[in-house]
This record gives sequence, C-alpha cells and structure tokens, in this order.
Amino acid sequence: MSAPATPREVFAQLTTLISAGKWSELAALYAEDAVVEIVFSPVPPRRLHGRAALRERFAALEAADAVRLRTENIRVHGTDDPEVVIAEFDYEGLYPATGRTFHTPNIQVLRVRDGLITESRDYHDHLAFAAADGRAGQLLAALDQQA
Repeated sequence: MSAPATPREVFAQLTTLISAGKWSELAALYAEDAVVEIVFSPVPPRRLHGRAALRERFAALEAADAVRLRTENIRVHGTDDPEVVIAEFDYEGLYPATGRTFHTPNIQVLRVRDGLITESRDYHDHLAFAAADGRAGQLLAALDQQA
C-alpha cells in the first residue's frame, strides 16, 4: 500500500490537470467536505463547500470551454505544518470566446490530509480574468450594486 500523496504532489497534480484542461478530474483531488475560499473574488460565491459543489463548478467550466489556463513559474513553499503548502504561480490564460489572453500571478494555500485537499485559500486577480473575458463592465456594475 502506497503512502498518500504529499501536499506538494497534490498541488502538482492540481496544476497539471488545470493546464491540461481536465476540469472534470479536479474534484477527485478534494476531500468530500473540502472548503475552498476564493478570497479576492469580487462577487459570490467566495466560499465553496464540499466535493459535490466543486465538481459542479469544474464541470460548468469544462462544458463551456470557458477558459484555458497554463500554470507557469511555480514555487511551492513548505510551512511548519506538514499538511500545508503555499504555492506561488502564474497563469497564462486564454478565453476562447473573446480570443483574449492574459497573465496573472496567483497564490494558493492548501491543506492536504490523507492525499486530499481539505482546505484551499485561493488568491487570484479576478479583475484580470474579467477583463480578458470581456466582463469587466459587468463585474464593476455588480460591485457597484453591492456597495
């Protein structure tokens, strides 16, 4: 019986699947009761709870061929907690619908237990995503309504 994947290995699997556009396979990396916080998301949901919610979100991205991402410049840092890693990386992205490309730095803090992500705090530049997708105006309008 092999040991569960380490947090670094799980992060590597995560970025490999994202870069390959295999969104439907991502949910298997998360624990049944995983919590993902999308810290800088300007609009809800800012928190997803459970593998089922993640599976639904990833399936929608894959079905719509909404965005293509490639991870680059990956740096993974260990912490005093053996379950936690902090990953810095860049996305090179393309929105097929608009043909626009973008580049944005990211940080993720992952907690991995028994080879599965139990918690993730994701720090992405959502304005860069929205601008490339042609939704910057909608995003600003939504923020205006929340104020």
